Amino acid sequence: MKFSVVDLGTVSPGTTETDALADSLATARHADALGFHRIWFAEHHLSRSGASHHPELLIAAAIPQTRGIRLGSGAVLMNHYSPFKVAEMFKQLEAMAPGRIDLGMGRATAGPVIDLALQRDRSRRSQADHGQQISETLAWLYDAFPDDHPFAGHRLMPGVPEVPQTWLLGSSPNGSALAAGLGIGYTFAGFINPPAAAPALRHYRETFRPQGFGLDAPRGILAVNVTVGDTRDEGLHLVNSAKGFYARLGRAGRGAGQVTVPSPDEAAREMTDDQRNEPTAIVDGSWPRFVAGGPDDVRATLERMLEESGADELMVQDLIADPGARRHSHRLLAEMFGVPPRPAECRRPATRTG
Repeated sequence: MKFSVVDLGTVSPGTTETDALADSLATARHADALGFHRIWFAEHHLSRSGASHHPELLIAAAIPQTRGIRLGSGAVLMNHYSPFKVAEMFKQLEAMAPGRIDLGMGRATAGPVIDLALQRDRSRRSQADHGQQISETLAWLYDAFPDDHPFAGHRLMPGVPEVPQTWLLGSSPNGSALAAGLGIGYTFAGFINPPAAAPALRHYRETFRPQGFGLDAPRGILAVNVTVGDTRDEGLHLVNSAKGFYARLGRAGRGAGQVTVPSPDEAAREMTDDQRNEPTAIVDGSWPRFVAGGPDDVRATLERMLEESGADELMVQDLIADPGARRHSHRLLAEMFGVPPRPAECRRPATRTG
């Protein structure tokens, strides 16, 4: 079982986006040392809660600061971009860090203003062509256009044989069918849609068909919001920031982009009893949005989620307000699942001579 991290560039209370981006790179170095398999950076626009707007920039910045951990996007929002641009960009990142780059692809709406601002052709409504966007990106990366296609024969960086790993990120059964049909990796956002996570990952595994895009067998990641404290009480206190953030989103309406992540104490004061008491473990078979507590509590819940979903890998997301507590949570997770630390010689950034 592999363990990984998706980083949101969380802006801690009383800090700036500049601080948050420095924290993201510190988290990448820390996850590399702990032995995590990969770290992905999110794409969120005009968001005061997170500073990770363009994951490819953080990937590029993290390359020289890490050595063994895989670096990727969680996710590039393909509904906004040219497949050629995305494929070429990640091919270049692969050239900069051979064998360590992941292209995670997804889609999302960020509201009418941002969606329009990201759209090049504003004379017509954006098209719902997600499958086509993903397929064209794969064709560029694998030089897989039909012979009669106008893009055939135009290879991306032919001197670079490596290709980034490709993943589809989703939170609905539709994504599992698309990933399985294309024969690429699939990541389910269990923190968005907990009830659908296990069925979607099982469906992906059952219907996977290799298509020559890097995988001969299915590879599924379960992404979960996880907060681990030294004790149960500490973990339940720290997860108040995540609960409080979603409570703020529920009150914000159209101003959701201005919502910030509260400290645990702020969140506790703002939430209703129902919000504070939202389950952080599986209750009557229902998966929670947030998994939290001490190491024993969290491990028991995650082991059951992994068993029910059949996932090959667990990716943790969190909204822990304090970056030190965030990284300590990662350390506790690695320790309780016996993740071996990455040897120092595998983490030292490469240097050029001459």
